[in-house]
Amino acid sequence: MSSLSLSHITKQYDNGFEAVKDFNIEVEDKEFIIFVGPSGCGKSTTLRMIAGLEEITSGELKIDGELMNDVEPKDRNIAMIFQNYALYPHMTVFDNMAFGLKLRKLPKDEIAKKVNHAAKILGLEALLDRKPGALSGGQRQRVAMGRAIVRNPKVFLMDEPLSNLDAKLRVQMRVEIAKLHEELGTTIIYVTHDQTEAMTLGTRIVVMKDGVVQQIDTPDHLYNQPGNLFVAGFIGSPQMNFIDAVCNVQGDNVTLKAGNLEFALPAEKAAKLKAGNYNGKTVVVGVRPENVTDEIKNPNAAYAKFSAKINASEMLGSEVYLYFDFNNTPMTARVEPGATRKMGDEVNFVIDLSKVHVFDKETTNVITN
Repeated sequence: MSSLSLSHITKQYDNGFEAVKDFNIEVEDKEFIIFVGPSGCGKSTTLRMIAGLEEITSGELKIDGELMNDVEPKDRNIAMIFQNYALYPHMTVFDNMAFGLKLRKLPKDEIAKKVNHAAKILGLEALLDRKPGALSGGQRQRVAMGRAIVRNPKVFLMDEPLSNLDAKLRVQMRVEIAKLHEELGTTIIYVTHDQTEAMTLGTRIVVMKDGVVQQIDTPDHLYNQPGNLFVAGFIGSPQMNFIDAVCNVQGDNVTLKAGNLEFALPAEKAAKLKAGNYNGKTVVVGVRPENVTDEIKNPNAAYAKFSAKINASEMLGSEVYLYFDFNNTPMTARVEPGATRKMGDEVNFVIDLSKVHVFDKETTNVITN
């Protein structure tokens, strides 16, 4: 397989719009890289530049150290899998998977060997004589993957391949793609707007917004150590809670005041606000729903305590989400399913202060990681 290097990649259209701005990443051999972000953030444009379907305005794209900017798509040894499958409806599954190999004029026995091998990996052996119209969405997507596998490309590019599938099939296909990556040892670059896909599949995730890379990191680090407000709010479902608070520094002690709630930060987090001269300034406090609960789980930890009236609740079997307003800001808490909470109930909540994140309100960058 292969390594990729994108150095200062920019895409600017004729009307002056910059879809991608100064994109940089080094992709190691066999990595599973996810581009994630809201619609229009530039993730698919970046993928298409790697494939050669979009011209690179400036910067360098290298595959295995070889400059690819002006190399034709067919000569880049890259396979791209689209969200709409792009199968030929009049051809059988076998012929769809074999089509690219036939164009390269490979011997028939070699084509049959490659197609049958890919079909075995993907569980398509019994479907090789069928046409796409007789297949389910998940089966069609596996055929599209098979067509890519038989080419043995240096890099697989996947552009939202699961977006046309229903929720159950998406989960199944996520598992299959993860197994495929493990089995083939491939380098994969995968575009999605679904952060669940990103968190479950990627070895590293590239979070994008408005054409700019916000953070490149492992799923665990993105979740637990977001670099700014956008990443913190985009990664995680339900999203992180955010409340404005005024910082008060007295010696080594730092307290944050949000409405009627005032609490002291743990020493390590306090030191960073003190060092950043945040005394008297408004900052943004972020806390994930699982760290806002209705019970103290660790008596030795520091907690902030408050009460709020429930606006709505969602029972999800193993957990319950409670929705409420605090200081005119919507918030979400995740609690155990034992106690029934209903709309209008007043509930006493606690926030685990060891798990809070504090962000600069002006720059939106994290202060406390």
